[in-house]
Amino acid sequence: MTKHASKFMQTLVGRGYLYQCTDEAGLDALAQTDNLVGYIGFDCTAPSLHVGSLVQIMMLRHLQQSGGTPIVLLGGGTTKIGDPSGKDKSRQMLTQEKIDSNKEGIRQVFSKFLSFEGPNAAIMVDNDDWLGKLGYLEFLRRVGTEFTVNRMVTMETVKRRLENEQPMTFLEFNYPLLQSYDFVELYKRHGCRLQLGGSDQWGNITTGVDLTRRMEGGECYGFTTPLITTSSGGKMGKTADGAVWLNGDPALGKDFTRSPYEYWQFWRNTEDADVGKFLRLFTDMADKDIEALDALEGADINTAKIALANAATALLHGEVAAKESEATAKKTFVSGQTAAGLPTVEISLADLLGMGILTATTKVHLAGSNGEARRQIKQGALKLNDVKVTTHELIITKANIINGVVKISVGKKKRALLKLID
Repeated sequence: MTKHASKFMQTLVGRGYLYQCTDEAGLDALAQTDNLVGYIGFDCTAPSLHVGSLVQIMMLRHLQQSGGTPIVLLGGGTTKIGDPSGKDKSRQMLTQEKIDSNKEGIRQVFSKFLSFEGPNAAIMVDNDDWLGKLGYLEFLRRVGTEFTVNRMVTMETVKRRLENEQPMTFLEFNYPLLQSYDFVELYKRHGCRLQLGGSDQWGNITTGVDLTRRMEGGECYGFTTPLITTSSGGKMGKTADGAVWLNGDPALGKDFTRSPYEYWQFWRNTEDADVGKFLRLFTDMADKDIEALDALEGADINTAKIALANAATALLHGEVAAKESEATAKKTFVSGQTAAGLPTVEISLADLLGMGILTATTKVHLAGSNGEARRQIKQGALKLNDVKVTTHELIITKANIINGVVKISVGKKKRALLKLID
């Protein structure tokens, strides 16, 4: 592995953020000067960001913690176009009023992760400030001459649409030009020399790096993260109940918010194999502490999951909310659910360990047969400790026992407990 001298690159590479970089050595050298300004763009397609954006936000946080200046670029202008990256069809066109409303909801998240005061205070800007003022002919003459159709049709998003014979509007075709021009403006206005983003943004980022060099003579860099998925192959931040939103403001409505407790539960339900990775990507926990938690096995993995849930929730909602969520979870699993009259089947540890999910579901009378339990799994209705069961071959282990209880549920209303007896 390449050795890095700057704290910024040591952190990002060491904790698993790196997927592609235009020039690792050059970026590492620049980061050592304490003069690194970097940005990430966030289009305003919803009134809140969700966990899928969290890895990008954490990179801005690490940039600031290492002495650099992070820029949050709100895409008030580019949202009017719609980023086609990773999409097989055009995004829905939003009104100006909706974009402005979404923008206000998104702003609230960043103050939790970044400081907008101090010597390297974070900066928040809106690309509508310059894109909205560009005349069409002016833009074509200044920026359009720097792009060739030959190159643009080789970009992954355009190439895939053409190969699949899926329509791509001329509006969408212009998106890479606008995003690239953002880099030029941020270079001129704030001395920005780094764009960070997900792997699906690589084509847009590299064209921005190239355009800034040709138009302004600036030596700039691009850095992308890998696609973050769960060990079972699921998309990060997506659950059976929908996206895990970062905004907890009830005023946005239940479709775009998650309470601190719901957020805590999302991290608590992390798959065993993902705990170490998520601790590195989504918390500030020290490496030595993560290594100790990552080494836990069996039922002790639950300790690591609780540490992850507490650390991630504290970053977004504060330490008090994290501790309150942990306390609520304990109460729910131990006394709360039994007191609420949930069907409870007592079982010995020897009988429980190694029991298949089909047998367990029938034992608590949530399925009349193994066949019915299989159908529940196929329909995505069966959950173990509030985590959707994806295979009928799942076996109950010590890691599934939380405070002496295993919870099984079907849908939103049918729940039951397997409770250990001495």
